[in-house]
Amino acid sequence: MAADDEIEDGADDEIEALDPGVRIVDLPGGGRLDKALSDKLPELSRSRVQALMAQGAISRDDVALTDPSARAVAGVYRLLIPAPVAADPQPEAIPLTVLYEDQDLIVVDKPAGMAAHPGPGTPSGTLVNALLHHCGASLSGIGGVARPGIVHRLDKDTSGVMVAAKTDAAHQGLSALFAAHDIERMYIALTRGAPDPPKGTIATRLGRSPNDRKKMAVLKAGGREAITHYAVSKTYGPAARPLAARVSCQLETGRTHQIRVHLASKGAPVLGDPVYGAGSPAAPVKAAIAEAGLARQALHAAVLGFRHPISGQALRFETPPPADMQALAAALEAL
Repeated sequence: MAADDEIEDGADDEIEALDPGVRIVDLPGGGRLDKALSDKLPELSRSRVQALMAQGAISRDDVALTDPSARAVAGVYRLLIPAPVAADPQPEAIPLTVLYEDQDLIVVDKPAGMAAHPGPGTPSGTLVNALLHHCGASLSGIGGVARPGIVHRLDKDTSGVMVAAKTDAAHQGLSALFAAHDIERMYIALTRGAPDPPKGTIATRLGRSPNDRKKMAVLKAGGREAITHYAVSKTYGPAARPLAARVSCQLETGRTHQIRVHLASKGAPVLGDPVYGAGSPAAPVKAAIAEAGLARQALHAAVLGFRHPISGQALRFETPPPADMQALAAALEAL
């Protein structure tokens, strides 16, 4: 699925903005109506066009159109685009480490302990709250709401690089990249023991655990395909039987808790993982965790690379693990 093409040079006479909230589009006819309108107005996703139709905000010859799947008839269409409504989450002045920002998107290094979205137990203090404050008026609205478009998530206690869209067009383009797995994502994990073999690919079906609906699990049937490429970059303790390891994980798919479940399935769960880290690490490793003050899973999203959904520019961001993981790695060196 590719992002919508930009309007070609010379097409300005086909799209006229009468005022900030009205668009006039002259369609030649043919194809689905929602797609034809979205193709002419790349700043509007098909889902946004469908929502506008449901509100009676799209018309032809003064007749409101309500069927997005109808065939586009040649003619002039009028779209009334309301101003974005205020987002439910409130802006909060939370410091952010911004790696990149332009008019379309923002890339940040999310700290451990920060949830991506407000939810039960985390009504505030989230990345969305922080972005609402930081981006302010530069948010043109995702789906008609003045909010950042989160296209991928990191667990609350996983640190690392995240991207969010500031416009509907960027949101649509980023969503397409993630859906097509056309993204470079590399994570660093510190694990109990080391996966065997030291390099390989874990390909499974991943879905809700039949025994605990709050957990994900490797399934024999059902679920969704999940693929993780991993490589042990360092081991700690006896070479023949490592007590811990540093593992690089390259995601081919991005399922909920994918790396945590996959490494646990190899008998090398992420250190500090309260959900999938069944069993205790060796005493020296427990002491290293205590010395480092690690209070979460030792997992960091180190690399995020993608093509800018609007400009096409190749972007790549890399950040080192935060202080708690670096302290744990240093403590493990003594094993």
